[in-house]
Amino acid sequence: MTERRPLAPATIAVTAGRPSGVGAPLNHPIVMASNFREGGEYTRTHGTETWAALEGAVGALEGGRAVAYASGMAAAAAIVFALSPKVVVVPSVSYMGVRTLLDEYRSTGQLEVRSVDITDTAAVAAAAVGADIVWVETPTNPTMDVADLPAIGAAAEASGARMVVDSTFATPLLQRPLEHGAAIVLHSGTKFIGGHSDLVIGLCVTADDEIHERLVRARTYQGATPGSLEAFLTLRGLRTLPVRLAAMERNAQVLVERLRNHPGVTDVRYPGTGAMMAFVVRGGADAADTVCGRVRILVPATSLGGVESTIERRQKYAGDSHVDPGLLRFSVGLEDVEDLWDDIAEALPS
Repeated sequence: MTERRPLAPATIAVTAGRPSGVGAPLNHPIVMASNFREGGEYTRTHGTETWAALEGAVGALEGGRAVAYASGMAAAAAIVFALSPKVVVVPSVSYMGVRTLLDEYRSTGQLEVRSVDITDTAAVAAAAVGADIVWVETPTNPTMDVADLPAIGAAAEASGARMVVDSTFATPLLQRPLEHGAAIVLHSGTKFIGGHSDLVIGLCVTADDEIHERLVRARTYQGATPGSLEAFLTLRGLRTLPVRLAAMERNAQVLVERLRNHPGVTDVRYPGTGAMMAFVVRGGADAADTVCGRVRILVPATSLGGVESTIERRQKYAGDSHVDPGLLRFSVGLEDVEDLWDDIAEALPS
C-alpha cells in the first residue's frame, strides 16, 4: 500500500479533535460541568472533552501538545511558572502585557529581564548567554518586526536557554516554531484562532512531555482554566482559520501596496504574509487619531484577528510609548478590499 502524504494544515484544522465512532456527533459538545459522577474527576484538575478537542487540534497544527488557558496572559504566566526562569531575554518591542508581567517579577527581585532588538540576531545571541528563557515574538506587536527563528533557536540551545515563541500574529499556519527549537509556542486564541472577537482564551504548545506536565500543573494550581463555551467557540473558529487567513492575507497585500504609494503614509510595515500590518501616518499622533476618527468600515479597537478590520494608534498607551506616534496597527479583516481601501483613503491626509 502506498504511504499517504502528511495531511495539509487546512485539512488538519478541519479534522483534528473530532469525535469518532458510529453514532458520535461530528463535534464534541459543550461540556458544562464542574465535576463528574463517582470517578473523582473535577474539571479544574481533569479538564473536559471540549478542552481536549481544542488542545488536540491546535497541538496537531503546531506539531506538539497543547494546553488551553483562560486567556493569552494566563498562558504567558503559566510559561513563567512552568520554566521557573531567573533570567529572561525579551524583545524590547513586543506585546506590552507580557513585558509588564515580566517587569512585575523583575521589580520584586524574582528574575532579571534583558531587553533586546529581536531583529538583531547577534544581540539576541549575546543576551542569551546565561539566560534561562529567550522570549521571541514574531512578527512583533505592534511594529511587525520579524525574528530569525532558526538562528535564535540555535543560539538559545547553544547557551542552554529555552526559546519561547509568541506566534499569535503568525498563527499555526504561517510558522511552526517547534521545528526551529522552541520549547513552548504561545497563542492568544482570542485573536486569529478564535477569529470572531467574541471570546478570550490562551494556548501553549510544547513537544516536551515534562514541560507539558508543568504547563498543565500551572493551569491546575493557578486556576487559569478556560471556559467551556470559550473552548468550544475557539475550536469552531479554528475550523475556518485557513480560509479566513487566506482571504485576509489577500486583502492585506493589496492594501499594503496602495498604502506604500499614498502621500499621507510615511512607512508601511508588513512581514510579507498574514493579516497584520502597521503604517505610519504623515503628521504624527494628531493625524493618526484623525484617521481613526474618520473611518467608517474599519473599527477603532484594541484587539485584532477577527473577521472585521480593526485599527488603533498604539503609542497612546504607556506600554507602547516608544513606538512612532503616528503608527497605526491594522488587523485586516474579510470585508471587500475596495470598500476597505475607500474607507482608508478618505480618512488619510492627502
